[in-house]
Amino acid sequence: MKTSEFVKELKSQSVADLQAQLVEAKKELFNLRFQNATNQLDNTARINVVRKNIARIQTVISEKEAE
Repeated sequence: MKTSEFVKELKSQSVADLQAQLVEAKKELFNLRFQNATNQLDNTARINVVRKNIARIQTVISEKEAE
C-alpha cells in the first residue's frame, strides 16, 4: 500500500480505531525487535516501515484531537 493511500485511510478512521491500530503496530514492532535480537528476522527493513507507520498514526491522532 502506498503511503498516500495509507494516510487517507487513517484520516477516514475515528480516534478510537486509530488508537487500536496504534497498539497493534507497537506490538508488531516489539515482536520484530525481539526477532531481530534473536537473529530470526529475515526482513529487517520491516522495522523501519512499522516505525514510520506508528509515527503516521500518531500524527493523524494529534491532528484529530487538535480539531
